[in-house]
Amino acid sequence: MADKPVRDDKATAVAELTENFRGSTATVLTEYRGLTVAQLKTLRRNLGRETTYAVAKNTLAKRAATDAGISGLDDLFSGPTALAFVSGDPVEAAKSLREFAKAHPLLVIKGGVFEGKAISADEVRRLADLESREVLLAKLAGAMKGSLSKAAALFQAPLSKAVRTVQALADKQESGSAQEAGSDAAE
Repeated sequence: MADKPVRDDKATAVAELTENFRGSTATVLTEYRGLTVAQLKTLRRNLGRETTYAVAKNTLAKRAATDAGISGLDDLFSGPTALAFVSGDPVEAAKSLREFAKAHPLLVIKGGVFEGKAISADEVRRLADLESREVLLAKLAGAMKGSLSKAAALFQAPLSKAVRTVQALADKQESGSAQEAGSDAAE
């Protein structure tokens, strides 16, 4: 069956969704059936400024995903679908969605897209279990600081040992010179 001609408003919607798929670090597909407008508003607020939560028609979202070069989502486009387009930290968005879904079981995480590849609902949950980017960077910085301190001590040890050796030689030479001077004076 050939594709039906798309009206201008639908073409605009597909183009916008395609751009959202391409410009997002991750996208999470959810089913929102039964949630109130107030609950959806709360969800949008919980997701923050770096995540856009949009309700979309399945046919348009499916076409946009295909246009964006994303495959493997076709089975997820059934029932009422909303997309969380994440432009910031995907872990934080996944955590927010998971927490909201715990409090509001009518929100169902279907799956999503991460780094251009389709992921399952379980993979979205595993993503939510990770620590945020900031926490991971802080841990990395702490580990690097510790390593740098150890490296500095390691580099400093031979230097201080060399200084002590040179000082011991100088002291020995000095005491040897003093003994020679003492023996010369005794003669």
